[in-house]
Amino acid sequence: MSDFSTEKSQATQLDRDDLLSKHREQFHLPAERNGQPCIYLCGNSLGLQPKSTADYVQRELEDWARLGVEGHFEARTPWLSYHEVLAEQTARLVGAKPTEVVVMNTLTVNLHLLMVSFYRPTANRHKILVEAGAFPSDQYAVKSQLEYHGFDPQHSLVELSPKDGESSVRTEDIETVLTEQGNQIALMLLGGVNYYSGQAFELERITTAARASGCVVGFDLAHAAGNVALHLHDWQVDFAVWCSYKYLNGGPGCTAGAFVHERHARTPALPRFAGWWGHDKQTRFLMGPEFTPIPGAEGWQVSNPAILPLAALRASMAMFDEAGMPALVAKSRRLTGYLESLLQQKCFDYITILTPDVPEQRGCQLSLRVKNGKQLHGQLKQNNVICDWREPDVIRVAPAPFYNTFSDAYNFVQYLDDAHHMA
Repeated sequence: MSDFSTEKSQATQLDRDDLLSKHREQFHLPAERNGQPCIYLCGNSLGLQPKSTADYVQRELEDWARLGVEGHFEARTPWLSYHEVLAEQTARLVGAKPTEVVVMNTLTVNLHLLMVSFYRPTANRHKILVEAGAFPSDQYAVKSQLEYHGFDPQHSLVELSPKDGESSVRTEDIETVLTEQGNQIALMLLGGVNYYSGQAFELERITTAARASGCVVGFDLAHAAGNVALHLHDWQVDFAVWCSYKYLNGGPGCTAGAFVHERHARTPALPRFAGWWGHDKQTRFLMGPEFTPIPGAEGWQVSNPAILPLAALRASMAMFDEAGMPALVAKSRRLTGYLESLLQQKCFDYITILTPDVPEQRGCQLSLRVKNGKQLHGQLKQNNVICDWREPDVIRVAPAPFYNTFSDAYNFVQYLDDAHHMA
């Protein structure tokens, strides 16, 4: 990035020019430690708490205390339909129609529920295509689904790996696999952004190739939702799942989300694991024995939602609506590019950046392979720099555009370089 220098004055000026800088004050930052203010670069693991979260949650606690069970109908935001309040905001976040999204369960639960419907193997088409090194929970889920259907993951799981000496999977290589093996692949399931390398896959192009080969297309957007631009409806993705505690700042273990394209909204032959919250709203409380699914993504619900986590999520989603994903993505690219430039100029001799250098192929995470990385990570923590260590040799750094500053990026590089020279 030739327009960035290593002078601290530039970080200060970039912060002055940042139109989203006001949002930092809307979050709780971790406390000082040993007299050092916190530099929090771990939003890819757990987003910070919006200051408004307490008000949203307190409101539901008050209504519960005041109304008891009647809160389902008489709370200021009735609990019976509480999840529906998030539908339009969630749709805007992932590029969908409100009927195509639902906030429910947790990520891996949603992944299993949707694979019940969308992984329908046959004797000739039974493989699942994933990226090598997918998040472990996805690996466990996919392998268990294969085994549940009687297939051996050794033969039915196809993994996409980078070429020797590279850290990212080339899109053309994915297209080649789809061309050569597509008639055997029942489901392509990729992470929108790989948790380890930080690579953001070219989802639209990959979806087009997979659908041309007759594959069902699903994505785990845990590291993509709230981080990169998504247009799931227009891209013709079949389904997607994501969590809400990383970039969406919903809080630890907060309720996750799911997308089902509208072309599947009314497909009675599509199997699913049913529960009463997915039943037709007009007849749900008649308590009949036959399941009639709600059209759209809501029809995949199994249980009534947890209101307190949804309240916490509402606080953050209101902020996403205020800022808008285009502005957040624009700052993310500028901020991540600035961090990348500093690392290249000051730390080039002892780090390797695994994440692609193309802005469209990453979000706000940079994965750094660092000599003596675990030791340096420990020293960073002593200086109240919170980032993320992943075995065997990577420090993950995520400058989230909502609450991170260019000064955060500058100070992180200073601490990293100081720790390296002290090692």
